[in-house]
Amino acid sequence: MTKNPFDPPAPRGPQEARRGTTESRLAGLRDQIDAIDRRIVGLLKDRQAVVEKVVTLKKAAHLPVYHPAREENLISELRAQADSNGLDPDFVEELYRRIIRQSRVAQTARLSRKGVRPGARILVVGGGGSMGRYFARWFGDAGYRVRTLDRNDWAAAAEHCREVELVLLCVPIDVTATVARQLGPYLPSQCVLADITSLKADPLQAMLAAHQGPVLGLHPLFGPTTSSMDKQIVVVTPGRMEDACQWVIEQFTAWGSIVVHATPAEHDHIMGFVQALRHFATFAFGQFLCRQNASLNRSLEFSSPIYRLELGMVGRLFAQEAELYAEIIFATPQRREMLKDYIVSLSSNLEMLEKGDKNKFCEEFRRVSEWFGPFGEQAIRESSYLIDKLIERF
Repeated sequence: MTKNPFDPPAPRGPQEARRGTTESRLAGLRDQIDAIDRRIVGLLKDRQAVVEKVVTLKKAAHLPVYHPAREENLISELRAQADSNGLDPDFVEELYRRIIRQSRVAQTARLSRKGVRPGARILVVGGGGSMGRYFARWFGDAGYRVRTLDRNDWAAAAEHCREVELVLLCVPIDVTATVARQLGPYLPSQCVLADITSLKADPLQAMLAAHQGPVLGLHPLFGPTTSSMDKQIVVVTPGRMEDACQWVIEQFTAWGSIVVHATPAEHDHIMGFVQALRHFATFAFGQFLCRQNASLNRSLEFSSPIYRLELGMVGRLFAQEAELYAEIIFATPQRREMLKDYIVSLSSNLEMLEKGDKNKFCEEFRRVSEWFGPFGEQAIRESSYLIDKLIERF
């Protein structure tokens, strides 16, 4: 029988009625979520407006973008609030670290467009190299008048040095002393002479001997592929006339860098572990894999995220220039002696391995664990974060 279109709809059954009620309630709840999301976006807009006012004040006072103590205090408070409100503290921390970083990058972008001493003449020596080009661009974008000098321009060195306020040596460690000595006679008396080498004691002494004016040692712990100086570390070692060098340090601070002060001796000692030992150990690991002819692709199929992360760091080293790492590892006799001690330390474990002495291993493990102390817990948190991000990527 044909249904009459004017007949009233048939009554719905209980299941269909419940489904209709559920969908209606879901629609209402989704509308509430949408309204909350709009408020969240609005609050982020309000937060950004306050950040803009902070940027204006920081610009006027030449204050750093990054304030580690404030950020960590804020994160601790937010974690406590999350916990008291039944939210996952890790989730809230990750969310706010992203918000804070976005704010910090925006501040850095604005501050980097203004130089601490706009219009000052700067000479980047080694301006044809990757780090030379990097710093020439940053100083240029900040309103400085940048000149570059490379190995083919030495005939014009005197002209390039005329009226400059900063000469930045972006040349290899082994020629820094020679370059400083050759430029010394051309430098204005109040010009700041600075370098960016990963070794500080010898280059600093060479610059002090070559120039009687302000001298400053710098070591940026990042490479030319870094897109932002936000939270990038720059080690500063004093040379001469610190007050006259302060504007250079303030410029790095304005770019968002974390400035760490150290004596040349302390810098070189610590960098022996931070750079030379780490790079050499990574080199030795990769060398051993090569000699074993290990199947990298197959090993990755079996790998945990932490192995992939470690192997990624090994591959990263061997994807770059050998000369760069040779310069760091073999920089001083002291570094070479330390690396020989490292090899002797590794060899001391041979007897333990030959005997299969698990007790000795555990004894050494616990001794070293005690030496690391509370850092172990921090290391677990930080590495777990990296592992989670790696899992999201792959």
